[in-house]
Amino acid sequence: MIGLVLVAFAVGLSNFAAAIAIGVSGVDARLRWRIGLIFGFFEGLMPLVGLLLGQRLAHDLGSTSSWLGGGLLAATGIYTFVQARRAQSTHVLATSLPRLVFTAAALSIDNLVVGFALGTYHVNLVLAAVVIAGISVSLSLLGLELGARLGTHIERYSGEFGGLLLIAVGACLATGLLS
Repeated sequence: MIGLVLVAFAVGLSNFAAAIAIGVSGVDARLRWRIGLIFGFFEGLMPLVGLLLGQRLAHDLGSTSSWLGGGLLAATGIYTFVQARRAQSTHVLATSLPRLVFTAAALSIDNLVVGFALGTYHVNLVLAAVVIAGISVSLSLLGLELGARLGTHIERYSGEFGGLLLIAVGACLATGLLS
């Protein structure tokens, strides 16, 4: 369960960063909830798809599935970290419904891999989706609020932090420190 919460927090940080960028431009309360719910929906849906695939494959892979799952989380973390370092600007001024849906889908692609990796550990599908979506909604709403109050300073480093956290969780899962 600790691993699931840490993974949910790590992947939710991309929503946190995007929400800060959106929040800097100013949003009203209705738009805040719309952003949080759309981001949370995609963050919960993608891991479900990945979890379904991961659980089926875990049965076939046996004991090597923990190494594969941990490796995939670490690889996702490395990719997230590198992309965050490369980004010139992460400002996402997506306030129309189609742009919010596109942004949420793009931000949750990594959750497909995360869901697959978690599936190799026989994580409960519904529990994982609820935890990941719930943390994502919370981080999105927090990011919108912080973006409105603090500007872009925090946004700059949340991608790197999320990537490093995914690497650490992946390594811990692969070695059996978290289960």
